[in-house]
Amino acid sequence: MNFYAFVAALVVALGIPSAVTGFCVGRLERKLDKREKEREEKEKIRETQEILIVKSIGAALALGEATAEAVARIPDAHCNGDMHAALEYAKKIKHAQKDFLTEQGIGAIF
Repeated sequence: MNFYAFVAALVVALGIPSAVTGFCVGRLERKLDKREKEREEKEKIRETQEILIVKSIGAALALGEATAEAVARIPDAHCNGDMHAALEYAKKIKHAQKDFLTEQGIGAIF
């Protein structure tokens, strides 16, 4: 076997493992990219869910406040202090949540 044939065989022998390694690395990168996209989609869904939960809490508080105020206006309802305390507590929590979300929003901007 002459020198050039040996060099050619050596180049081929070295090229095959490199090609296999390159192929495996490419597949691994595609798999990791796919997992990252799936994670991002799940995170987006989770964020939407959190937004809906906060909105639902706000709606429930608004409904509770409106109901308590309407019942308090009924002359024969005889509202005790519990309803008034619950109404004040609901308003306090609503404002605390609003303040917290405002702080979080400002924190996200900066």
